[in-house]
Amino acid sequence: MFVQLTDWFPVILSIKVALLAVTAVLITGLPLARLLARLEFPGKDMVEALLTLPMVLPPSVIGYGLLMLIGKNGLLGQTLSELGLSIIFTWWAAVLASTVVAFPLMYQSAKGAFQSVNINFEQAARTLGASEVKIFFTVTLPLAWPGILAGLVLSFARALGEFGATLMVAGNIPGQTQTIPLAIYFAVESGKEGTARTLVAIITVFSFLVIYWVNRWAKQKKYNLR
Repeated sequence: MFVQLTDWFPVILSIKVALLAVTAVLITGLPLARLLARLEFPGKDMVEALLTLPMVLPPSVIGYGLLMLIGKNGLLGQTLSELGLSIIFTWWAAVLASTVVAFPLMYQSAKGAFQSVNINFEQAARTLGASEVKIFFTVTLPLAWPGILAGLVLSFARALGEFGATLMVAGNIPGQTQTIPLAIYFAVESGKEGTARTLVAIITVFSFLVIYWVNRWAKQKKYNLR
């Protein structure tokens, strides 16, 4: 039994949510990773513990925390309600949940990548008069790129498979907030084994192709740099 045309919605939504989440963690995680990879200050360990906390917390705890933030009575939710806006139980809530759970993977990978860059290369560029921005984009980023790419792939996979937190803040609304993990779970629960198997096959093949393409691209990139 193949999925019907309407059953493709979870696939499209999951990819859209994952791409937006990866974009968000790249924009936020990369600068933080670069800053904290070199900077030392009192309380740094506590800051890093907070940044990576979603990696070890149960998804239900993350979901509850997001409910307290963006729910109707939440800190941000009340402000949005006064403006006539609402994130809760929309697909934007799914993006937020996926971003939160994927962020630590991007941050940890990027931080490790930046720390692996030999600081002497950056110092040499400074002595030649290069600006910090130019040093970052021409020296630091190319050298750290393999680790950053690994973080992007891990973040995308985590965002694509997010279930618990998404269910709590976005719900399972067919045609609106139902992502692939939610569609698979509720298809099995309702006895639609054919739909569940097809969705599992789709997400497995898609994830395999993404990882395969990234690995091939990274290998080609490494070869070209030799």
